[in-house]
Amino acid sequence: MGLYTSLCCVILVALLTVTCTNGEDPYRFYNWNVTYGDIYPLGLKQRGILINGQFPGPQIESVTNDNLIINVFNSLDEPFLLSWNGVQQRRNSWQDGVFGTNCPIPPGQNFTYVLQVKDQIGSYFYFPSLGFHKAAGGFGGIKIASRSVIPVPFPPPAGDFTILAGDWFSKNHTDLKAILDSGNNLPSPDGLLINGRGSNGFTFTVDQGKTYRLRISNVGLTTSINFRIQGHKMLLVEVEGTHSLQNTYSSLDIHLGQSYSVLVTADQPAQDYYIVVSTRFTSQVLSTTSILHYSNSAGSVSGPPPGGPTTQIDWSLEQARSLRRNLTASGPRPNPQGSYHYGLINTTRTIRLTSSAPIIDGKQRYAVNSVSFIQPDTPLKLADYFKISGVFSIGSIQDNPTGGGAYLQTSVMNADFRGFAELVFENPEDTVQSWHIDGHSFFVVGMDGGQWEPASRLRYNLRDTISRCTVQVYPNSWTAIYMPLDNVGMWNVRSENWARQYLGQQFYLRVYSPANSWRDEYPIPRNALLCGRALGRRTRPL
Repeated sequence: MGLYTSLCCVILVALLTVTCTNGEDPYRFYNWNVTYGDIYPLGLKQRGILINGQFPGPQIESVTNDNLIINVFNSLDEPFLLSWNGVQQRRNSWQDGVFGTNCPIPPGQNFTYVLQVKDQIGSYFYFPSLGFHKAAGGFGGIKIASRSVIPVPFPPPAGDFTILAGDWFSKNHTDLKAILDSGNNLPSPDGLLINGRGSNGFTFTVDQGKTYRLRISNVGLTTSINFRIQGHKMLLVEVEGTHSLQNTYSSLDIHLGQSYSVLVTADQPAQDYYIVVSTRFTSQVLSTTSILHYSNSAGSVSGPPPGGPTTQIDWSLEQARSLRRNLTASGPRPNPQGSYHYGLINTTRTIRLTSSAPIIDGKQRYAVNSVSFIQPDTPLKLADYFKISGVFSIGSIQDNPTGGGAYLQTSVMNADFRGFAELVFENPEDTVQSWHIDGHSFFVVGMDGGQWEPASRLRYNLRDTISRCTVQVYPNSWTAIYMPLDNVGMWNVRSENWARQYLGQQFYLRVYSPANSWRDEYPIPRNALLCGRALGRRTRPL
């Protein structure tokens, strides 16, 4: 398909879907070609996944309520999907880009995502969701700026930098996938990257005396990281779409899949300084550096890079508890964030989710409430829409840990639209975990060591906790969240440790409304790809 034809298709899809989006909100168009290419992130040649020849991929720049029309052409030799970490896809899980909602884009074909960043601000990222593609790249940053009429609780920065950091393996993604498929655990990562490059491979240039916004995401596969800048403090201003209480930090723990925005003022003598990322909670501490370069620098970096925390859990837990919501600041709308009194809402349901690492049929698997997820032959959203029996069953995962032996199942949990759920993630293992829920933002009301019990609610923060879409659970600990079930659809609940996710530590939450109304959920897209048992069905007539 030529560029002109592709562009025409994109415009046609945009026009055809105008009934599903607010026509008064701006449109932004992207044409992306996904290819393999040689990359050298740790100095050795690897086969990476590039978008328009770039690793990492292009940045998405948007404003609250923008419509994003992203035409993705798959030039790989295998199926491909992109997902949008933190973009809530309001009423529109059809665009979520995971196999539970979307058929993969076949090799040599394209698919046009039609997203709206409805009522959102903040810093996020996109990534390839199938197989182990994420280990080859294909990720990039997403920036959602506030509308010009909405006040932001800090002066406009002089610049805005996206920092995509995380662990990296020197083996190609196909080799890593083969290790997992054989029933073994991954080896330790070989290094860390900042924006696709190893130590001192990336430079951020600033002017002395000015303040800059850094949007930092952990896009790695298996490891929490700590982020710090030599000689500089960081003022936290945003956590995954929530304006935070503006605390100052010398270093910041960022767990898998998480994103933060900090303000950094170039208030030191004019020279270069280390930006450092190091691993957390690992037996061998890996680190990498980039350079903060003053434009009038009189010298290069000097001294050793600053050290950071390594295995200290209590330090990280206390920092996590210090993250608070800015109650007086506006979010994507003009009303103050504190006007939503989440702590006064009665919960309609409690769901306890306990992780485990069972051996099933002689192979390493990972599970939630004893269920290790297996991919169906048809996306769950399509099976639900076309009423195809035998793909999944409601209630195939329980609300509470069963204590029984682990088993394989395509696990789907039902939930009522407009409910207000308490979810408790319980981690009886010795490794820190990170959990993400698509389509929603939730309030992190509590986290602590030991076993959760009903009396733990007495320690919940019911006034000003942060709301976000990805949260950590410390070893032998629990984390509790409150979540409004305000988005109809089929939503992935997953471990952000990509080996665990791949080997079953995930399930789908089916938020259901009996109304069958466009008010609650958009209809199936006219250009929806069909596969599995949905082949031969009709979407909607053009």
